[in-house]
Amino acid sequence: MSSIAASPVARRSSSAAITSVLAWVALAAACLVVIMPLVFMAGASLMPPSEVLSMPYRWIPKEWKPANYALALAGNDGNWLFLRNILNSLIVASTVSATTVGLSALVGYGLAKFKFKGRNVVFMGIMATMMIPFETVMIPIYLIAVGMHLQDSYQGFIVPFLMNAFGVFLMRQYLLGFPTEMLEAARIDGCSEPRIFREMVFKNIGPAAATLAIITFRQQWDNLFWPLLIARREEMKTIPAYIVKFVAEKNSDEGTMMAVAAIASIPVFFLFFTLSKYFIGGSAVYGAGKE
Repeated sequence: MSSIAASPVARRSSSAAITSVLAWVALAAACLVVIMPLVFMAGASLMPPSEVLSMPYRWIPKEWKPANYALALAGNDGNWLFLRNILNSLIVASTVSATTVGLSALVGYGLAKFKFKGRNVVFMGIMATMMIPFETVMIPIYLIAVGMHLQDSYQGFIVPFLMNAFGVFLMRQYLLGFPTEMLEAARIDGCSEPRIFREMVFKNIGPAAATLAIITFRQQWDNLFWPLLIARREEMKTIPAYIVKFVAEKNSDEGTMMAVAAIASIPVFFLFFTLSKYFIGGSAVYGAGKE
């Protein structure tokens, strides 16, 4: 009798074990799909072009060519313009990330914790802008930038992207769960609203701020269309524009192209791994909070 009674439990245990194994297999396959292009890029960046294009592909270089990285930095014409383009991308992406986090937190705090007439209408209006592709407004913004003489300047890169609707949404959702009682207690103690925001709110939105900073930094780091419009001089262009120019040059080889891509990936990886624990902590923010 005991064996008969135990059989459903054993079946459930066996089913759970099979499900766990299948989940791990699926996770390993997904990780492999994500990692393989990175492994290919790292290996190919140290190969001569003949090995990059060889079939079957050799994952470990037969002939190591670290000079690809020197050529990637120096450029085909040896002007070392890539270093200036890296600096441009760092300045633009870092500045836009900082302004997006700060301004989005301020607007999100107002929409989450202040009750005023038309609050939901304002929020929905901001969210509606997420449905408008940037390509549809790019030319009008460009004409405004030209009229304000913002070409070939950092202001031209940064001003159109000071904040975005997604950042407001992310911060509002996160701050809906912030204890209102703490804010009321601070007001009773005589704290001003700027001090409450600075000392209490902004210092406690680390996960949401890190998530938004990483997403915004990556978007600006990979932004190609706007820098192509706003930058006319080569020294004011950013990394994506440099890569397009480098690949288009006839004497570029595949190994050096991979070296350029590997160098361009380093800041994004560094930022992600630096803020990864906060990024993971803020991954559940999308559905957080209720009014």
